[in-house]
Amino acid sequence: MKNLLAASILALSAGLAGQAFAEPVKIGMITTLSGGGAGLGIDARDGFMLAIKQSGNKDVEVVTEDDAQKPELAVQIADKMVQSDKVDLLTGIIWSNLAMAVVPSVTAQDIIYLSVNAGPSALAGAGCSPNYFNVAYQNDNFHEAMGEAANKDYKKTFVMAPNYPAGKDSLTGFKRYYKGELAGEVYTKLGQTDYAAEIAQIRASGADSVFFFLPGGMGIAFTKQYAQSGVDLPLLGPAFSFSQDVLPAIGDAALGVKNTASWSPDLDNETSKAFVESFKAEYGRLPSVYAAQAFDTANLILAASAKASVKDKDAFRAALKAADFKSVRGKFSFNTNNHPIQDFYVREVVKDGDTLTNKIVGTAFTDHKDAYAADCKM
Repeated sequence: MKNLLAASILALSAGLAGQAFAEPVKIGMITTLSGGGAGLGIDARDGFMLAIKQSGNKDVEVVTEDDAQKPELAVQIADKMVQSDKVDLLTGIIWSNLAMAVVPSVTAQDIIYLSVNAGPSALAGAGCSPNYFNVAYQNDNFHEAMGEAANKDYKKTFVMAPNYPAGKDSLTGFKRYYKGELAGEVYTKLGQTDYAAEIAQIRASGADSVFFFLPGGMGIAFTKQYAQSGVDLPLLGPAFSFSQDVLPAIGDAALGVKNTASWSPDLDNETSKAFVESFKAEYGRLPSVYAAQAFDTANLILAASAKASVKDKDAFRAALKAADFKSVRGKFSFNTNNHPIQDFYVREVVKDGDTLTNKIVGTAFTDHKDAYAADCKM
């Protein structure tokens, strides 16, 4: 098995190694590397840079800066990267409020932006752009998948998310497919760490389950406080609430929790297996869904750059749209609004030896498209 994985890693690296680019490519990566959301940005950066390293291509340069999860700082960095650093492409933003501050401005300047994570609904529908490619998902998607999966076992779910674009998209997505009753619907403060009041509401709600979207430090705080509260209702979430970057901090309180994602470390395809092994070898930890999405984004850029000059925007956009790369998700294609068409899985948090991780236990959607593409007039 080790020899097979080693061969797969070599093949993954060799697929793009040595391919000459039509033009050198300079990429600006704006991501969160400090503060409570740093784990997400670090995983995205590491997944992206692993793909660049594996390609062995010397024609690509990546300029990385920390947005500290502040929209105004992200805007300043984007302006500097476009005007002073003269980047050809931008990527890296994790948080939807930062994406909404940056993406419309840079795409209007004819700069192509590729999302490794944030997928606000406003950029998938009427606000779509030929210069905006989301290589991750549209914000509603993971939550839609859990709404569909929850129908099998639950009839009265309490739902909760932070009060920012991704939080609103999350509950919209869950409700789009969930057929049961809502025991309560609460929007928390972005960055909140004390959930005593919300847990009291859950306790009094009569719910039979709790669906929550709280990425990064927010999810760590809520899940630990919930486990200590004595409230004995099943927790449900998207992958972000139980991704590999937060599981070590949550600990055994996460065991058995169901969550939904487009990728999991145990996904059974050779590209994914090779990615997991090479990420572990490079960084000494399992990759999260953030790392997987960023790895795919870098490999998409590399594949497109081997086909077309980044200076020829029409040709380069067409090369990106073709999505001719090996995705860790297996099959991958873009819809008309440049958002993915992909499968979504139900995962369960398990222990592999001493390591908490996720295991696929079902499929929620096959070839799923987002709900906003019809409003995109490209």
